[in-house]
Amino acid sequence: MPPAPRFERWPTLPALFFDQAATLGDRPLLRVKRDKEWRRLSWRDVSAEVERVAAGLSALGVGQGDRVCLVSENRPEWLVADLAVMTLGAVTVPAYTTIGVPDYEHVLRDSGSQVVVVSGGQLARRVHTAASHVSCCKHIVTIDAVELPDAQGLTSHRWTALPAPGAALDVAALVARGQSDDPACIIYTSGTGGTPRGVVLSHRNVLANCAGAQEVLDEIGLGEELFLSCLPLSHAYEHSCGQFFPLSLGAEIAYVEALDKLSANLQELKPTIIMVVPRLCEVVQQRIQREVEKGDPKKRRLFELALELGRKRYRRGGTLPFWQVPVDLMMDRLVRSRIQEKLGGRIKGLISGGAALSPETGLFFHALGVPLLQGYGQTEAAPLISVNRFSNPRHDTVGPPVRGCEVRIAEDGEILARGPNVMLGYWGDDAATERTVRDGWLHTGDVGHIDQAGRIVITDRKKDILVTSGGDNVSPARVEGRLMLEPEIGQAVVVGDKRPYIGALIVPEADVARTWARDRGKTEDMARLCEDPEFRKLISAAVDRANTTLAGVERIRKFALVPESFSIENGLMTPTLKIRRPLVQAHYKDRIEGLWE
Repeated sequence: MPPAPRFERWPTLPALFFDQAATLGDRPLLRVKRDKEWRRLSWRDVSAEVERVAAGLSALGVGQGDRVCLVSENRPEWLVADLAVMTLGAVTVPAYTTIGVPDYEHVLRDSGSQVVVVSGGQLARRVHTAASHVSCCKHIVTIDAVELPDAQGLTSHRWTALPAPGAALDVAALVARGQSDDPACIIYTSGTGGTPRGVVLSHRNVLANCAGAQEVLDEIGLGEELFLSCLPLSHAYEHSCGQFFPLSLGAEIAYVEALDKLSANLQELKPTIIMVVPRLCEVVQQRIQREVEKGDPKKRRLFELALELGRKRYRRGGTLPFWQVPVDLMMDRLVRSRIQEKLGGRIKGLISGGAALSPETGLFFHALGVPLLQGYGQTEAAPLISVNRFSNPRHDTVGPPVRGCEVRIAEDGEILARGPNVMLGYWGDDAATERTVRDGWLHTGDVGHIDQAGRIVITDRKKDILVTSGGDNVSPARVEGRLMLEPEIGQAVVVGDKRPYIGALIVPEADVARTWARDRGKTEDMARLCEDPEFRKLISAAVDRANTTLAGVERIRKFALVPESFSIENGLMTPTLKIRRPLVQAHYKDRIEGLWE
């Protein structure tokens, strides 16, 4: 049994790690599949590697307060690099693997990163292209072997052959020097204007998340836990709760091979805790339902009965009429245990964050005996603010605040949070920091209320950011701006909040449309043109061109054409020529819904 967390003794994340490593030694810490076999790395192995990489980065000139960008898929080297950077008193700058060269340039330049660590392959080439355009970035370290072109002012290094420092690195002294309020990482998140901005999180912020999460899991009893890491570590949720929280528990972390191999990995690894996003839950739900529908009719009826009884028990506060209890227990053996087996058989909890979870999806898993808790947070809170509890989950809420985090509702209904989890501020943007954190209160931009049991209920959003069901933040202003750079597109409204992908309503540019129609002898009536397959191909080509300038999660998968412009006259635009997004979405509700059919 790993030792209990000692948060009062850990001022920094490296202090947490090295203290745990000294205690746990040869116990397994990381598990990764290589050459078709799952391999384990012990705490001692990982600790030695952190020290080696820290020494190598020190030799490259990385020191207190410097920034190091990290771009990689989830793997042991991600954790090693993250801790090595922090051990030096430097600051990790995670970046997603799915963004484009201009976005990497922005992150590198804005953060002032002098070193970037990247995995390999085409990703390394994209990051190298960006780094070669940013004067502050002097070194690129590739984890995998990859040939990179020469670039003036940018030196390439292999992960396994980092230079040695002039003198031995005194890791203990470096760790002892660290302070709780030192910056630990800068995580970039979409701003309302479309330009990602860096959220500066301290060691105290992340440790506060770990302490809050530990109180939640104490309800089910913590033991030999195995966390499955499947969300991007560049996301604050996985970074805090899927990496540092397991470290604080002395737990083991296994890295999923890929999301399309999740089912196989669940069977092979049998994890106990998984951080998930709603989209992942929705996919699993759909797969289970498809299998049941295709299966034996008798088994389908048993499945439906298990769902019915589980939902009834939830709505009755955890009880059933005495005559239904034996049947419900039978459903545990005949149905629910088999669903658990599909998830590996040892799941203690799926913790959903990053976006809103549909209450129907939460209740589906609950009724089948799979604990699925919805939480709530923001990058600015490192990110955990609240989470449901195993003892009494309510799927239409995001649960009560975690330990140490105070929440109140402002006069206009905005949810405010205060505590040791609230960020230091936005990197290089004091004005934005002052707007967002006032008198210690984080203004979340979300609207809601607190129910009688102290659980937060979110009802609306103040800030103009879409969050897909996969947990990706998308700035509609940025995507709309790229779309309207195309001459064929006059106006665009991007939609996709709580949806699996991004879609758009598009108003064709009237002059271009008329010219196109006239040249082909077609009607110039916009309503009829929007139904013309050839004209739709013209707009589709424009969307495809815009998509090439966007990150994967921002790209438009489907669109609907709207013949009438959004204007002041029809009430869909303000006097200052801003589109009234809620009114547009209400007016074209049916067309928008059709984008996900």
